Amino acid sequence: MKKYEYVNINIDGFLGSGSEEHRQIIDEYAAKGYKYVGYIPTNIAPHGKIVEMDLIFEIDR
Repeated sequence: MKKYEYVNINIDGFLGSGSEEHRQIIDEYAAKGYKYVGYIPTNIAPHGKIVEMDLIFEIDR
């Protein structure tokens, strides 16, 4: 059975500003035994830009 963790991040100024915080989050979860499996946009601006998303991590229970 799989267990999933979702980490919400705000992208407005996040990824576009040269931030590497997403890499730190992925590394942190990898150290706990989780595998990064993707992302889901959770907030999209009227002009189509993704403003927030959930990073999705998976681990075997």
